[in-house]
Amino acid sequence: MDATRLEMIPLFAELSARQRRGLSKQLSEIELEPGERLVDEGEFAHQFFVIEEGKAAVVASGKHLTDLGPGDFLGEIGLVRKSARTASVIATAPVRALIMDEKAFRRMSRSMPTVRTRITSAIAERLERDRLFGLARE
Repeated sequence: MDATRLEMIPLFAELSARQRRGLSKQLSEIELEPGERLVDEGEFAHQFFVIEEGKAAVVASGKHLTDLGPGDFLGEIGLVRKSARTASVIATAPVRALIMDEKAFRRMSRSMPTVRTRITSAIAERLERDRLFGLARE
């Protein structure tokens, strides 16, 4: 994939051109049509996703939690906690997402402090949201 595309994604915007080039080699992409699932609640997490284009709904225990769009990412909770997915993500408009496997995600988290900080903040926010929705997971 072209590393310059990563400049437009807030999670990666502060990385150096060299870091983005290296990261781009670790990414693949997927396209989904409305109604298709990116991930399913309860499945074991093996991948991290960043939505590049489109929109998707986050649903847990039958409750709509939020909508995701360009620049949003998902899958980090299951990877960090080595646990099952806490929610399903379903395309509500055509989606193009970037995918990173678990090994690359861990390497990125170790070597890119700005990315790690944003991911850690997102985990805290999402777990608090789940708690507020009565979906807290131990």
